Amino acid sequence: MTFGHEPAEFIQQRLYYKGRVFSFEVNKLRLPKGTTGEWECVRHPGGALAVPITEDGKLVLVRQYRFSVQGRLLEFPAGTIEIGEDPFNTIQREIEEETGYRAHRWQTLGKFPLAPGYSDEYIYAFLAQDLEKLEIPPEQDIDEDMEVVLMSFDEFEAAISSGEPIDGKTIASYFMARLYLNQS
Repeated sequence: MTFGHEPAEFIQQRLYYKGRVFSFEVNKLRLPKGTTGEWECVRHPGGALAVPITEDGKLVLVRQYRFSVQGRLLEFPAGTIEIGEDPFNTIQREIEEETGYRAHRWQTLGKFPLAPGYSDEYIYAFLAQDLEKLEIPPEQDIDEDMEVVLMSFDEFEAAISSGEPIDGKTIASYFMARLYLNQS
């Protein structure tokens, strides 16, 4: 099965906000089927995420405060890709900064759009194994409030089933990792 990649025709593009990490625009478009309309879009450079697994089979996650939902979410370590940066370099940095672990074995799991209804952000997912706990964990960024959490696969799946607040990229990447591990 193939999917068409006919682009929409831009009729008008208006930038409403340009920030440090993302911008927000409203675009008047003509779709390939001929209809026109306006669509909002958050432009984002993308993110990289790791599914870290310790030698004894524990998942390394962070419970992080997120202003947008006014609460803490369970997440795998992740970060925004800097302009011109390779996603792999991003996640190598982020896993150390957020968890205090360094991974010595990596596997690319794939990439996926995070919220294509309103954003062009892609997440690049990696499996991180052969973890080394750093002697001196890095300090958190001033705008971060998180704690490291270790969970078994069963505990994590129970957290999903019970409705614990877990972000979508974490759940998607977990199942990508499970598929990879089941095939290896």
